[in-house]
Amino acid sequence: MTARTLSRLFIFPAILIIALSGTVLSGDEGKIPITTSSEKALHYYLQGRDLADRLQGQESLKYFEMAVEKDPEFAIAYWDLAFAQPTNIGFFKMFDKAKAFADKASKGEQLMIKATEVGIGGHAEEQLNYVKELVAAYPNDERAHNQLGTNYFGRQDYAMAIEEYNKAIEINPEFSPPYNQLGYAHRFLENYELAEEAFKQYIKLIPDSPNPYDSYAELLMKMGRHEESIAQYKKALEISPNFVMSHIGIATNLTYMNMHEKARDQLQVLYDGARDNGERRAAHFARVVSYVDENRMDKALEELKLQYALAEEDKDIPSMAGDHLTMVNILIETGEYDQAATHIDKAEKLIQDSDLPEAVKENAKRFYVYNTARIDAMKGDIPQAKEKAEKYRSMVEKLNNPAQIRLAHELAAVIALEEKDYDTAIEELNKSNKQNPYNCYRMVLALDGKGEKEKAKQMCHKACNFNALNSLNYAFIRNKAETMLASM
Repeated sequence: MTARTLSRLFIFPAILIIALSGTVLSGDEGKIPITTSSEKALHYYLQGRDLADRLQGQESLKYFEMAVEKDPEFAIAYWDLAFAQPTNIGFFKMFDKAKAFADKASKGEQLMIKATEVGIGGHAEEQLNYVKELVAAYPNDERAHNQLGTNYFGRQDYAMAIEEYNKAIEINPEFSPPYNQLGYAHRFLENYELAEEAFKQYIKLIPDSPNPYDSYAELLMKMGRHEESIAQYKKALEISPNFVMSHIGIATNLTYMNMHEKARDQLQVLYDGARDNGERRAAHFARVVSYVDENRMDKALEELKLQYALAEEDKDIPSMAGDHLTMVNILIETGEYDQAATHIDKAEKLIQDSDLPEAVKENAKRFYVYNTARIDAMKGDIPQAKEKAEKYRSMVEKLNNPAQIRLAHELAAVIALEEKDYDTAIEELNKSNKQNPYNCYRMVLALDGKGEKEKAKQMCHKACNFNALNSLNYAFIRNKAETMLASM
């Protein structure tokens, strides 16, 4: 399991503790200090952080909660507590507390919090600059280099990510998180041998944790080695029976083996053992993906409504809006464009009527333009779609957000395909997100439409075997690609 793009900036475990004016500053020389008024709070925080390092967020939650109970102004503990939350709305509540007490924290902690704040609003360049400043201030801190690597990873600059992960490992070979991300970076570059080497080293480093086996299992799935992948996921579950992504990984493998009912049986095990609504929602979404892969869109939408009800129960506005947009994607696939447009409006209203940060609302406005342009293109209103696509491109280029710029190119490619302008579609797809399996399939359509049959066949084979974990976009195209490949 990869760390999220807005991942934790893990801080190296403390050896030296110094009391200064009632504040405990923890950190080795050259490392990012941890600022708290309570040694007991520090003790709990370090326990939570160790679990977070191993991507056991649910298990870390109670330790971060105990840390902020002992020190109610412990900024970086609130920051970690935010990322451990099972709901999006919970994240924002805890992150607001991290911001409120940031002025009491060290420079490094302030940079970490600020990087997250601007990242939430989609300001990717500002986020990158804050993390670079963190590394410049603490060049001997492996956690700072790991975060910079993860920032590059999120930008799909895998070569730079690998460079930073290797720096983190050089500083501290016993620090486990960069081995995990290093494996994923090599995987996305299709350097499967190097990825396997990194994951095996990760397993050796922390053999009693579930995530190394989970990450290696995902690589094996990507390589089409489904039985071996399931075996590694089972190893993860032997260590931690509630490790969510391993249940989902087994189900995903079973889906790709066309054993959909068995996949959903595995997800029922996840649901029955769920510890919170976040884990229940994860089970529902994986069932959505399974139903879509079977082309049972009605069942997928029913499942999504159950998922939505849990977010509604928690008053989790961001998740509710996200569920509406997932419905949009399914309804576009079924050609129900007017219904899809209704859900776009509902998602937008939820966000704009909420008390979420203005940066989140501005981000939602950009995606509103993007999503309504998609509907216009599908309905054949190409001039309107092009006008909105240009507006969206202008907005995200001004923001200088690489992920959203790739999305702008994807949108232009969708419109070009509708116009049968295959040269433009190919040009735009080459600048889009290569980790989106739907773009791989769109490239097949563009190459085939242009008459480049052999290239189309090669790309179609790649689309068929994309083997992405729990991916709705892959579920949309997997069977279509297989049908197309059989006819080539």
